[in-house]
Amino acid sequence: MTIRAVDVARVDDRPLWVEISGDEVWWDEPRPHEGGRRCVVRRTAGGAIEDVLPQGWNARNRVMEYGGRSWRAHEGRLVFTNWADGRIYLCSPGEEPVPLTPEGPARYADLVVRDDEIWCVRERGGPRSADRDIVVVPLDGSPLRSVVASHRFLMNPRVSPDGRTLAYIGWNHPDMPWDATELCVAPVTGGPHRVLLSGASTCQAEWRDDESLYTVTDPTGWWNIHLVGLDGTTRDLTPVPLEFGDATWKIGGTFFAVTGGRIAAVYGTADERRLGVLDRPLPNGSGGAAIRDVGGGYTFWAPTLSARGSCVVGVAASPHRPYEVVRVDLETGRHEVLSPGKPVPGDAELPTPEAVTVDGVHAHLYAPPGGGPAPYVVFVHGGPTGSAAPVLDLEIAYFTSRGIGVAEVNYGGSTGYGRAYRERLRHNWGVVDVRDCETVARWLLRTGRAEKVAIRGGSAGGWTSMAALVHSDVFCGAVSHYGISDPERWAAQTHDLESHYLDGLIGPLPETRDRYLDRSPERHAARASGPALLLHGLEDKVVDPAESERFAAALARHGHRWAYLTFEGEQHGWRREDTIVRALEAELAFYGIVFGFPTPEVPPLTLHNGEKE
Repeated sequence: MTIRAVDVARVDDRPLWVEISGDEVWWDEPRPHEGGRRCVVRRTAGGAIEDVLPQGWNARNRVMEYGGRSWRAHEGRLVFTNWADGRIYLCSPGEEPVPLTPEGPARYADLVVRDDEIWCVRERGGPRSADRDIVVVPLDGSPLRSVVASHRFLMNPRVSPDGRTLAYIGWNHPDMPWDATELCVAPVTGGPHRVLLSGASTCQAEWRDDESLYTVTDPTGWWNIHLVGLDGTTRDLTPVPLEFGDATWKIGGTFFAVTGGRIAAVYGTADERRLGVLDRPLPNGSGGAAIRDVGGGYTFWAPTLSARGSCVVGVAASPHRPYEVVRVDLETGRHEVLSPGKPVPGDAELPTPEAVTVDGVHAHLYAPPGGGPAPYVVFVHGGPTGSAAPVLDLEIAYFTSRGIGVAEVNYGGSTGYGRAYRERLRHNWGVVDVRDCETVARWLLRTGRAEKVAIRGGSAGGWTSMAALVHSDVFCGAVSHYGISDPERWAAQTHDLESHYLDGLIGPLPETRDRYLDRSPERHAARASGPALLLHGLEDKVVDPAESERFAAALARHGHRWAYLTFEGEQHGWRREDTIVRALEAELAFYGIVFGFPTPEVPPLTLHNGEKE
């Protein structure tokens, strides 16, 4: 079976957040066919699935540009942030939303509802000079109030059971949240804050009682669940070399949920992420709690959980099953799929990932049917502090169904393998990531799996793809989706969250400027080992479209072939059905050119040769 681009557009992506609300389960879902909006839906006690968010509304936000927890259910009503104006709204099913925050440039994210108030992060200011505080927004429309403004970046507002203390996580430049954060507490009435944890990366904290919190943090080099007291004591409840957290690109993730004296948690590596339960995490004795696996046949659980009583709800997938909203009974282990089914091909038409480690580099291979040597594409994930999960991905199947193999490389710097592997990329972005992708590509060629190898990626993966094209001779072509082509220029222009990111990835400026110049794909375009396809959304605030345009111009100056496509209405990533289809078909046409096979089923792609027209 040949998978169509429109099939990919309608199946890929997943719910970002889930929530149990009374006897209902709520979640959000992408709507590529509705202009890319995110709609919040609910499954009633009777099993009916209904839209809660009216047509034309979009439950997203752009706090720290990547956004964060954008909605909550409260007593049958929806509280959400609207993409168009950034305001918080309240609505009941079937009614028009009512604004709770004033008009203006402020944005809100990481919403938590307690009683009749919303606790959340507010962001104000320009893209490079924003300030943030934790605010309280009353549901009755009364004026909001600010509680804490202690750090440049804030997340995870949580009020203690007695209502007296606020716990939250903050960090400052030049750290990123996976480098170092601070777990803090402060009076809910405002006042000085106190730091409970610092120096490690803390990505979630939930109150156990008025005197202690369960916290995901990584002082051991692995994101484990710790019990942290207000007196400063800590105890690792999961002292194993596995990850119970991940990089916080979107604030508001829930890696664990507490219910009835138990902790349900997502844990594992980038090769498999299970759902487990700590049944007795409360004893005061030393040592950790035993983890009971309840993940069933799913091999990858997303960082969004909600628990109540004996049930936990999450979002899970496997190599042959798309992401689904799943309810698990912690007593019986029974799994129930709550979200509607998706039209996916049968198992025989889908590739099965093979986890390999090549000279210390982790990768997932997706071989096309038929066996024997085949053209391969190295897929490079974004971030670069991120990872690729071995789950059903129709974008990959789109290519394997046409005889093209895929190798997803979790290069040094990827999450899911502990801090030491993550920090292999420190000051080595553009070196380690390129070398690791090249290592896997040469292994594919050496072992006879691949005939030729191209490379592609999005965002930071686009950077690595362009860098590999000019700093290695193994790749016959590169595809960059909204990638960075000159790190020095990007560092001077990008948004607040990432404005010091390159201090750790390459080095501080101006002291290490030579590294920036040496690694810039744009400055070394003359060395390109093949043509490039560059794709970019015209509303991208994370990576300016000029990054792609200037790399195209650099290739043109040196007589190399290139194509540059832009997409109106798209930001950093593809959300609209027509964009996904057009980008995927252009990519297939590009591979037809560099690998040498016909692609009559998609529109032809013209590679310019020489000077830009």
